[in-house]
Amino acid sequence: MKPTHASAFPSIRTVGLDGLLVSFADTMAEPPNRAALAFRNAIDTLKLDGVIETSASLASTYIRFDPLVLSHPEMRRQVDRILRQQDWYQAALPAGRHLWQVPTVYGGDLAPQLDEAAAAAGLSPTEAIRRLSETRVRVLTIGFAPGQPYLGPLGPEFNIPRLKELTPMVPEGALVLAISQFVLFSGPTPTGWRHVGQTAFRCFRPEAEQSFALRPGDEMQFLSITREELESIQSTNDGSGGATCEEIPA
Repeated sequence: MKPTHASAFPSIRTVGLDGLLVSFADTMAEPPNRAALAFRNAIDTLKLDGVIETSASLASTYIRFDPLVLSHPEMRRQVDRILRQQDWYQAALPAGRHLWQVPTVYGGDLAPQLDEAAAAAGLSPTEAIRRLSETRVRVLTIGFAPGQPYLGPLGPEFNIPRLKELTPMVPEGALVLAISQFVLFSGPTPTGWRHVGQTAFRCFRPEAEQSFALRPGDEMQFLSITREELESIQSTNDGSGGATCEEIPA
């Protein structure tokens, strides 16, 4: 399903002297995120001469290129040609994605805004935990802080607004919720999103060869455990937070 006002998308916009932004929607949803990830992968696979780097956001693909090798008009022509090759909203997601299942404590002292989030979604805390822990979400994009994923989409009942005031600080591994998305925090930070779960998962591992544990397109599931189980994981934590990881078949 294409976004509202689909005739305006995909759109190509100039970003500075050496960039193009290909947008597939102006709001977050599964089809435009799929399109952004698939289109970025296509550009990377083609290895176009002059393309320096790419990245994908919730609904867009960014392409940075060397204007001494490729002029803006030529880069735009190439991008437009690739866009016309298929329906990117229904394209296959890139190969090599992984499913992470992460032990998570919902509610209580460790995640004190679960009850509030459940009420905003019109659910009991027990039902909210069941739905949140059973849902597989996609790493839509990584941003705001090193290695930090935006995850979704969640069900429409969780399309709840941000808080009106900031929570002064949530810890690393905090799972927060708003506007049908999770964010899994890679470090302690203030937030306007509701703190509904707590993990021992480290998204950013500067000591590792691959410092970002996750990649856009990966999937995650946050499985409900007890506080005692989390404390046991923390006592021997290697950064994985007790998570399992398996490749998703293409």
